[in-house]
Amino acid sequence: MEQPLLIVAARYSVARAPLNTEMISDSSQCNAVWLMSEFAKRTGLSPAAQNPRRYLWTDAFAVCNFLELFQQTADQQYQRDAIALIDQVHLVLGRYRDDDTRRGWISGLADERARHHPTLGGLRIGKRLKERGQNETFDNRLEWDRDGQYFHYLTKWMHALCRAASVTGDSRYTTWAGELAQRSFEAFVRRSTSGEVAGLTWKMSTDLKRPLVPTLGLHDALDGLITFWEIEHAIQDHTDLNDLNQALEKLHPLCLNADWVTDDPLGLGGLLFDACRLAQLLRGNHQREIRLLEDILQACCRGLAALFASRYLDQPTTQRLAFRELGLAIGLGALPVIAETIKREECLRDRPDLRRPFELLLSHKPLCEEIIDLWLNHAKFNDESWDAHRDINEVMLATALMPHMFLSTSRHQNTT
Repeated sequence: MEQPLLIVAARYSVARAPLNTEMISDSSQCNAVWLMSEFAKRTGLSPAAQNPRRYLWTDAFAVCNFLELFQQTADQQYQRDAIALIDQVHLVLGRYRDDDTRRGWISGLADERARHHPTLGGLRIGKRLKERGQNETFDNRLEWDRDGQYFHYLTKWMHALCRAASVTGDSRYTTWAGELAQRSFEAFVRRSTSGEVAGLTWKMSTDLKRPLVPTLGLHDALDGLITFWEIEHAIQDHTDLNDLNQALEKLHPLCLNADWVTDDPLGLGGLLFDACRLAQLLRGNHQREIRLLEDILQACCRGLAALFASRYLDQPTTQRLAFRELGLAIGLGALPVIAETIKREECLRDRPDLRRPFELLLSHKPLCEEIIDLWLNHAKFNDESWDAHRDINEVMLATALMPHMFLSTSRHQNTT
């Protein structure tokens, strides 16, 4: 039986009143309200559960969604939900698991100080299984279900904290983002024998003391560079950013003339998200950053061509993952933001190496709505292909429906 959608007038309160099943709306906002309401109840956010289920990637998108709903409706409950979610993530994922022999905050700080600096030890992924022990045999398949820390999840959380600071005016969030950036760079960076930065480890142990997977993240250096730059723009007082500035200088060379091409829908969406933020953060004639933006857009064109050639999107939905395609939809939703930025910023106009790939990407914008419509139908009927990853599917679908907050930076907000 199809799930009824919330109407805006029947917004959910802290007590989560029963849904109005007599009225159904298909507007993006109403669908997003319904999706986020279900997510909040099921994961123990509101009403608050004693043992809430938190997952860092999903929760970063969720914070942005609640903030977007607050801005669209002026309903203070959504802002309270965003703040409550941030607090829950720090209390749950900033501490060791209940089944870990270690106790307390990952940072090792005493409780009172740790609450004032909840990101100093990083944040766990929130996977189903605890991390692999030092003497356990590596199992590539099993590792996907094991806990630890991912750099690209941490950068998503930094972005969410910057968005929260922009909306609430609370500078603690950018401070926490900066502290997380500095700690994560120190832990994840891998150096060559000569001491030069060679890349970022894809997955680290919860205490950030050992790599769990030695592989370097494909886009982690790019994601880190742009996210750290976003934090630098967001923090009003730059006196404590010396370490972050050094990290930016180390990451820049890794991103020059790099090959970002991927045919993974989620990876493509992430590249478009990075391009969107980079375009918004550009100030003046920064040739190095403009060339990087051109490289990213060109990589997205080649990646999309490879995705279409693979005919992945023609496969039955039972063989596909909704959240990966919704990541692409979110990225395609960034194209109007990039277009507006190119129009506004003189340094981006009349650059053929930027205009050509962008116009090609813009021609594929209708794919965004196709992906949303497809998976929204699965969400309404709650079928098996949707339920297997319901939390992340719901939240990323809500982001695809109303992407403004997620796609914005502190410099330019809600430009779509």
